[in-house]
Amino acid sequence: MTLDRRRLLAQSGLVGMGVALSGAVDALFTADPTLAAGRGGYGDLVPDPAGLLDLPRGFRYTVLSREGDPIPGGAVAGNFDGMAAFAGTGREVRLVRNHEIWEPDSAPVVAPRALTFDPGPGAGGGVSTLVVGAHRVEQRINLGGTSTNCAGGLTPWRTWLSCEESEVRRGEGGHERDHGWIFEVDPFRPARDEDPTPLTAMGRFAHEAVCVDPRTGVVYETEDSFGGDKHGCFYRFLPRRPLGGYGSLRAGGRLQVMRVPGVADLSAVQEPGTTFRGVQWVDVPDPLATTEPVRLQDYGPRGVTHAQKLEGAWWGTDGAAYFVSSFALRSYGSAGDHLGQVWRYQPSTGALTLVVIFHGDPYTDLFKTPDNICMTPFGGLMLCQDGVGDSYLMGTTVDGEPYLFARNRQNIGTGASPEYGEFAGVCFSDDRRTMYVNCYEPGTTFAITGPFRR
Repeated sequence: MTLDRRRLLAQSGLVGMGVALSGAVDALFTADPTLAAGRGGYGDLVPDPAGLLDLPRGFRYTVLSREGDPIPGGAVAGNFDGMAAFAGTGREVRLVRNHEIWEPDSAPVVAPRALTFDPGPGAGGGVSTLVVGAHRVEQRINLGGTSTNCAGGLTPWRTWLSCEESEVRRGEGGHERDHGWIFEVDPFRPARDEDPTPLTAMGRFAHEAVCVDPRTGVVYETEDSFGGDKHGCFYRFLPRRPLGGYGSLRAGGRLQVMRVPGVADLSAVQEPGTTFRGVQWVDVPDPLATTEPVRLQDYGPRGVTHAQKLEGAWWGTDGAAYFVSSFALRSYGSAGDHLGQVWRYQPSTGALTLVVIFHGDPYTDLFKTPDNICMTPFGGLMLCQDGVGDSYLMGTTVDGEPYLFARNRQNIGTGASPEYGEFAGVCFSDDRRTMYVNCYEPGTTFAITGPFRR
């Protein structure tokens, strides 16, 4: 399925809607088209009488977890962010979920000392696991004493890499240790999570998300940083023990940053389908950022490639790494403006392609500011929206047509900031029957079922 871009836009009615897709969308949508939703997604959203979540007709949700729920030793912390689903025994599913807490006065993740990295009062972030059975949900803490646990990613050996979106140092803001690390969490063997160990060789910076190449073990990392000279970068980590299972990333490796020859800022690329071949990877001089942030270190006269708000990442079934730039603004120092880009990096060819770009008004347009991302089992993408105004869960069909799948109703009319009503952590169960997603605030984890195979 290779479509001319103009014909694609005309057929899908996207002209003037501020959405553009690459001319060869077959590389992006690789699942079985017979399992995908029809044109236009799943139809209009139906207002939820309970005021929580609007969904298309035929879909229903169950609330699995809310911030403040009692758990052994305390209560569930808030700021629900990145998440992954793991199949357990029988029909059991284990959801590993980040808590993006960075302020000392926020209700922290309360973890036993053995599961706490930094005992300082400012380190309130962490990771929890929901064990979802047929008739009940159990919740427990995997990691505490971390900062701003944003997203992360799955490993091929069924663990979760939790990313700290922070660069705070020891002695700042009530922290007793440096932060900005990645931590590995095992959803099945709690004893492994004791004595948390940062994966220091993978860099110290404002990590957002990661994805792992299941053939080589290379880990791709995004950096969520923006404003002035602070734009983040796209990295890869070459592990010394690739695909070595739990704990193997502690053996170290090489951290490299992406250089696209002739492109200093990805926001300058505005034409979907644009492909850059010969992407280069440059060793990071000081992954620990002992004196200079990783993104600002000396990479020679050619420099490296930066981008504003690099966020979600996902390993595609087509053997490529997908990552998101949530938005870019010239007023924040970017080379160009956009309301979201989705990029595809193909390791086998070294090619980087812009596959989706959003334009328009951030206050009025509905398709904008993607954050967390996943490929659906039925074709296309599911994108968590994070921006001003109402928050939506956006999808794309196998034909490349965007649609709205869900609307967060929880903060409407409450006086709470819509900014914190964002969706996060979208993922699917292995049996493809259930989609899981978080609302950031008030922290809520939903299980959504319905006619996904229509």
